Amino acid sequence: MSAEKITILVTGACGQMGRYVVAGVLDAPDMELVGAVDPAGRGKPLSEIVSGAPEDVVCSGHLASALAESQPQVMIDFTHPDVVMDNTQAALNAGVACVVGTTGFSPVDLQVVEQMCRKKHTPCIIAPNFSIGANLMMKFAAEAANDFDYAEIIERHHEKKADAPSGTALITAEKMTQASERPLRDVLTAREKLPGSRGGATEGIRIHSVRMPGYIANQEVVLGGTGEVLKIEHITTSRECFIPGVLLAVRKILEMEGLTYGLDKIL
Repeated sequence: MSAEKITILVTGACGQMGRYVVAGVLDAPDMELVGAVDPAGRGKPLSEIVSGAPEDVVCSGHLASALAESQPQVMIDFTHPDVVMDNTQAALNAGVACVVGTTGFSPVDLQVVEQMCRKKHTPCIIAPNFSIGANLMMKFAAEAANDFDYAEIIERHHEKKADAPSGTALITAEKMTQASERPLRDVLTAREKLPGSRGGATEGIRIHSVRMPGYIANQEVVLGGTGEVLKIEHITTSRECFIPGVLLAVRKILEMEGLTYGLDKIL
């Protein structure tokens, strides 16, 4: 095990996103993959799942034992909202820094994670979206919100995404609300013939969630003014777009303290 390299364990290693994360870590000259966790691949050499993975890395089905065995410096988590909180707590309890791309954290969850980071003196970064382009989209939407009275968000994801609306949509709405000097106006339709057809509302911003095959993770922010409409859109064509942000977080995390929420904090 090379002392110069950052040692990594990936949870959700056999998933669609996890495989890209594993490949990204393998390609990074300053990182070393020492562990992988995913119940779907339990007991299998990771090399059977991701080409080029070390022959001696066997996929585990139990995170705590994998952390104890591989002794990584950083855990990267792309799993499921139902298990991500347990995974994060297990890593922090083991003194392993966390880079988390799984969404579904509640405000209370984030408070618990922040407290654990302080107590264990172990850092964690949670980002609803690790794409640099998506973070720029959120930044531009927040800037534009101050000049428009109306805004809606349409987010489109693959059919297997567990939560709706996406974490990216929620944090976009939050950033727009914080940046606007006046409340955005929610258009209340007099007759909503199909309940829910106007989407969910937060702080005057309607959010519409589309789930179907063909999409990965797209988002469109639509802002309306007198005689004009502004659209700010981010389109994902491959999950590879998340990897530069993930690797950036890995390189920064060991120098950080506490909980950091959002990739924009380190860009």
